[in-house]
Amino acid sequence: MRVIVLGAGVVGVASAWYLAEAGHEVTVVDRREGPAMETSFANGGQISVSHAEPWASPAAPARILRWLGREASPLLWRLRADPAQWAWGLRFLGQCTAARARANTIAILALALESRSRLRELRAQAGFDYLHRERGILHIYSDDAEFAHAAGQAALMREFGCDRVVKTAAECLAIEPALAGSRVRLVGGTYTAADESGDAHLFTRGLAERCRGKGVEFRFSLPVSALLAEGGRCVGVRTAGGTLAADAVVVCAGSHSPLLARPLGIAVPVYPAKGYSVTLPVPDGAIAPTVSLTDDGHKIVFSRLGNRLRVAGTAEFAGYDTTVNPTRCGAILDRVFDWFPEAGRRETAESWAGLRPSTPGNVPLVGPTRIRGLFLNTGHGTLGWTMACGSGRLLADLVSGRPPSVDPAPYRPG
Repeated sequence: MRVIVLGAGVVGVASAWYLAEAGHEVTVVDRREGPAMETSFANGGQISVSHAEPWASPAAPARILRWLGREASPLLWRLRADPAQWAWGLRFLGQCTAARARANTIAILALALESRSRLRELRAQAGFDYLHRERGILHIYSDDAEFAHAAGQAALMREFGCDRVVKTAAECLAIEPALAGSRVRLVGGTYTAADESGDAHLFTRGLAERCRGKGVEFRFSLPVSALLAEGGRCVGVRTAGGTLAADAVVVCAGSHSPLLARPLGIAVPVYPAKGYSVTLPVPDGAIAPTVSLTDDGHKIVFSRLGNRLRVAGTAEFAGYDTTVNPTRCGAILDRVFDWFPEAGRRETAESWAGLRPSTPGNVPLVGPTRIRGLFLNTGHGTLGWTMACGSGRLLADLVSGRPPSVDPAPYRPG
């Protein structure tokens, strides 16, 4: 089939790879000048199966209210006269029960585990470097209550196949000795040895080149203005350069996916959550982590990318605004130097912001819509790279009519 993939971020390019492997004629269309120029450009760099717990949980509403109006808070909700924001927020509250949080964790975990396995297969097959490290991910805690909660989450994840193990403070220091100089009280952590890290931008660019070798065509700097449907079937897209016909269209447009699907009457419960990152050069003699870390209490992650330290996280619900907020980036840097006072020089840090496409329960949408030939692969939130290969393979299975590699029910649109 002729398949058009909308979006050349990590999810779109992974979808193109698996569709081409399945024998389809694939064209990827993106409004930017190259692959991974938006959400995948400077993310946290983690392949983090152990980060499967969704934002929506019984504790979330109280935390959001406590953080409301605090510019440097880990999760900031900027109230807007935006019906989509309010509708998403109400759905989010509906996901904040213990039962929904557990079900969503299990669904995220299943796709993330599948994806991590697919990534390893792909890396062995495609053979390119993206500064990846296979040293696991260590979640670190400075609050006793959060550490106790993490122990319960780790037990749930082990039950469903993720090897997330509770560690004492001393064991955390043995895994990452750079924590020894911390100004923060380390009370303990959890460690997932099979998790990985690396540069998602380099990965996506490298995979795009391998896709070209399989015959995938990339059309960059080409905005899409509309999805085209006739007789209940999607037949192509209208772009700034004219109409492109297709037998199937896959929307991997991240936070912009709802805007494309809405004119066809397809409601996509995705809203942008702006995340921030700072990238800090690590000079010779600096004391910076080499193991990828997650500070759950402050919603930030650390990944070593060669001689750089990438620190990313927080969530700001402010519509489609991508302005870098110095206060929020400053709060991330404050936390970096609380944990690692000798990590580098604050003034050398580069700041970035991008929009994460988030569903209310953090479970992505992968599969067909009620418009024949129109598929979604979006809504991965903070775990786009973690789940990219798994959701790309699942999407290719569903487009091709093959038995899917993972149960598609939890991710089905609508």
